[in-house]
Amino acid sequence: MSVIEPAVDPAVVPAVDPVVHRGHIFHIAGKALVTSAAAHLEQFADGALVVDASGVIVWCGDFSGLPLEFASLPVEHHVGCFLLPGFIDTHMHFPQVWSADSYGGGQLLEWLNECIFPAESRLADPEFAHQAAVEWCDRMITAGTTMGLIFGSAFPHAQDSLFSVARERGLRLVSGRGIQTVGPASASALIVSESEAIALSRAEIEKWHPLDEQERKHALQFVAVVPRFSLSVTRETLLALGEMYDQYRDRGVYFTSHLSENARPGDGEVDAVKAHYLVDNYLDTYDGKWLPGSQVGGKSFLGPRSVMAHAVHCSDAELARMAETATSIAHCPVSQLFLGSGTMPWKRTVASGVNIAMGSDIGGGDEWFMPQILNAAFKQHISERSIVGIDPAPLIDESVSMHPAELLFCGTLAGARALDLESRIGNFDVGKEADFVVLDPSAWDMYDQSLRHRRRHADPSIDRDALLFTLLMMAREKALTKTYVRGRKLETSTYPRQ
Repeated sequence: MSVIEPAVDPAVVPAVDPVVHRGHIFHIAGKALVTSAAAHLEQFADGALVVDASGVIVWCGDFSGLPLEFASLPVEHHVGCFLLPGFIDTHMHFPQVWSADSYGGGQLLEWLNECIFPAESRLADPEFAHQAAVEWCDRMITAGTTMGLIFGSAFPHAQDSLFSVARERGLRLVSGRGIQTVGPASASALIVSESEAIALSRAEIEKWHPLDEQERKHALQFVAVVPRFSLSVTRETLLALGEMYDQYRDRGVYFTSHLSENARPGDGEVDAVKAHYLVDNYLDTYDGKWLPGSQVGGKSFLGPRSVMAHAVHCSDAELARMAETATSIAHCPVSQLFLGSGTMPWKRTVASGVNIAMGSDIGGGDEWFMPQILNAAFKQHISERSIVGIDPAPLIDESVSMHPAELLFCGTLAGARALDLESRIGNFDVGKEADFVVLDPSAWDMYDQSLRHRRRHADPSIDRDALLFTLLMMAREKALTKTYVRGRKLETSTYPRQ
């Protein structure tokens, strides 16, 4: 079995039947920030989402106010259901599709050596890799993840399978082969020479990325440059990757990697990066300043299509630099709990002005479903504390109760912004492409009964917020019954499992 050629022309937009989707609608309208999400929250209890033949939203509002020009369109009645924008996951690992909840006996570095590098090496088998790609796309669809920024496999045939299956299904994604030019023995199957790393990444861009500007306007799949993290490459690799990325940056290619995930004193990731590169901070290694003393050695990867995963232990200077360059953070609360990485400081990170989107970090995270990732974020930050000073170190209360609109924003519109696709997706503004999910409470009785019998608030705005909060926090995959991308309902496969 071999998957080589793109399955569908990415420049062609398949037609759909124009339709009115009727249901209970929530979305964050306009160009909100996380700090203004509540002011941009829109609800239509009996709403209409009108989608034209190209899968574009041409109207959204109360069904009773449906304009006459759309009155003759067929109506898809989502009775008792909720329509939300498609979920956007800005940090995922394709070769870890079956690696969630792997026991590594420790934190990040032990877990990589004991569990992840061996698991990712199995995708050297093309048939196994293709099964992984089918499973991956099925799981995105069932989780309502209509766009994902995905760390890819080291093996080109596995990446070919991922892009091909996603294209056949009509899924949006950004992915790039995981680049490692140095590493431990456990990662030997994933490591390539510096010249091969550049050649393979360039070949993936040329094959799968929409390099033509017109094609890019309609494409669903894109390519990223993806070094695993600074310790998996050398200065020479960073120099060459930076030069290559600079050639493609203006043609929509993405960049993503890990940043300041684990800071265990003495032997954690952050200290290891700073000691190895002799830099002032971790971010400098991605900002072209990877020579000793944070001197400039090459091109910066930071910018509007760059996403740094985790950013748990960043300095104020690092946060300011990401905000300055329009680099986004993929906040991964579930995996931060699983790997003992700590808590990304919510108040300080928001105050810096950097865009914060959400990531599952499958398989460091063990949850695919964005509402449950948002659930973890709420719980993590309402319990957030910081340590100030030295022994005895006092705990400072940094807790914040995230507004339900902030949660919805981070799982939808913030992700679109992080991926420089806000003009196309992320909410139900007219002119955007109709990516949305349908939550049907009747598919899970406990969910249904909880929503029906919840306490009602006399203030309509408080009641709206309370409903959205319960809708998100209690949701599970079994209540998500439909996933649409560009107006087309996506289907899972019938590929036989082995």
